[in-house]
Amino acid sequence: MKTDFKKTEKKQSKNLVFHQKLWKKTIPILLILLNSVFISGQSGPDFSVLADKAFQKLYQNPDDCINYSLSILISDQNNEHKIVLRNIISQAYAMKGDYVQSVNISSQKDDSDKENLSYFMQLFADYNLADQYQNLDLYNQSQKIISSLLINKKLLNSENIKIKTTVAKLYQLQALNFGINRNYILALENIAKSDSFLTVNNEENTILKIENKIFRAAYLSRQNKLEQAKNLLENALLEAKNTNYSYLEALAYENLARYYFSKEDYQTSIVYLEKGLSEIENLPFNNLKSRIYESLSKCYFALHDDEKHHFYNKLYVDSRTKIDASTKEGIRYIVKLVETYQNKNLEFQRQNESKKFWFLFFIILLIVIGLTIWFLIIKNRNKDLKKQFDFFEKQKKWEKSHAEILIKKESDVIEKTTDKDSNKISKEKEEEILQKLEEFEQSDRFLNKNMSLSTLSAQMEVNTKYLSEVINNHKGKNFNGYINELRINHIAHLLKSNPSYLNYKVSYLAEISGFSSHSAFTTVFKSVTGMSPNVYIQEISKNRAL
Repeated sequence: MKTDFKKTEKKQSKNLVFHQKLWKKTIPILLILLNSVFISGQSGPDFSVLADKAFQKLYQNPDDCINYSLSILISDQNNEHKIVLRNIISQAYAMKGDYVQSVNISSQKDDSDKENLSYFMQLFADYNLADQYQNLDLYNQSQKIISSLLINKKLLNSENIKIKTTVAKLYQLQALNFGINRNYILALENIAKSDSFLTVNNEENTILKIENKIFRAAYLSRQNKLEQAKNLLENALLEAKNTNYSYLEALAYENLARYYFSKEDYQTSIVYLEKGLSEIENLPFNNLKSRIYESLSKCYFALHDDEKHHFYNKLYVDSRTKIDASTKEGIRYIVKLVETYQNKNLEFQRQNESKKFWFLFFIILLIVIGLTIWFLIIKNRNKDLKKQFDFFEKQKKWEKSHAEILIKKESDVIEKTTDKDSNKISKEKEEEILQKLEEFEQSDRFLNKNMSLSTLSAQMEVNTKYLSEVINNHKGKNFNGYINELRINHIAHLLKSNPSYLNYKVSYLAEISGFSSHSAFTTVFKSVTGMSPNVYIQEISKNRAL
């Protein structure tokens, strides 16, 4: 190339005029070619390639994925393409632990063209919403959306490749919802169904299959099928190494480390955790990093290496604090979006009611005018009807005034009834909330440090006032007292049933119980059990010695 350039440079003075003429002729041709390339780059088949590449980048580097997808999104005017790209960008932000941006990019919709979306894109939009709810720990909402979709036989019997892949994602998402609620049998069933829809050999399906193996291994491990889980994880790790997806490899390492931790082989667990961390240390997979930091902290704690335990525990706490804060903001943001949507619907209903009212009023007015004219004609034709007409007029006036009185009374009754109903919870609603509280108590979500009345009400899809009232009436305490008692009962049970917990420091017991401080844990523990954590541990130890 350099030699050719020098030769051209020597001949430049002789060929300058020729090149200028040639360039003038070439410009229009180049513009036409570039235009045709750009247009074809936005066509269906080429977009599929671009979207597939964006999805691959999601598992390589979320920041690269976001930049790449945004560059396509800016130039692409196709609304269906925009939905796909926004979903990928939203998932990238979720992997980073930035749920506010995740919700924000996902909520940007073009409502004007919503009715024109294809069946697949409507399905994809619903999947996106279910995914968003799950990212924000609103598992019940996510589960309801998916359940309503998966009863559609047309959807399940479709041979469309894109629809089948989306159905596989829905089953995978549903498996995660069941896993969170510790229903591992249904979780495994949904993973199997997800695999059955991954029939095409492309990169997206390959990624989903590896993920499913890792998730299946996690649920088998929770059923104490440890060796079966280990074999699956080793197989998934081999497949992940053959790809260029750092996230999948780190996820497989992290789950293998959990296997060795359960075997109390803490050194091997640390080796796998460090391998996983090295894969994503310089990448913004903040959620997965936080889990690895937590596991390393626990391993070093078990090995009595206080220095490294505190080092990784600090990394875990710092990262978890940021992620939890982002989750809270994300929930607030999505609640506002839902409220805005509901308000728009209410305003639309008010406008419809107003239109109906004026329409009925106009019809009634026409009827009244018609009747009046008719009666006037009758009056002129037959004077004998005058008395009847006068009586009718009096009756009409009485009915009108009576109707106004009745309307006013009904309005007052409705207002009073509404006031009463708004302040009184129905028996059915009360039983529904009690059932949801029972399910909540069976899970370990109360161990979340950020669990609040608003967060729980959002997860249960109930009014905060109703939830607070049911807890006060049936649990005999306010929300904080209710949550704290669940946490204390949980840790007290662990201390009784698992001897290893008797060796843990009180500060660590406070942390895993969901308390923000050692002192708060000690105070609440004593108020619930009647003794301090140290005294309780001593009593348990004495009883075991006997």
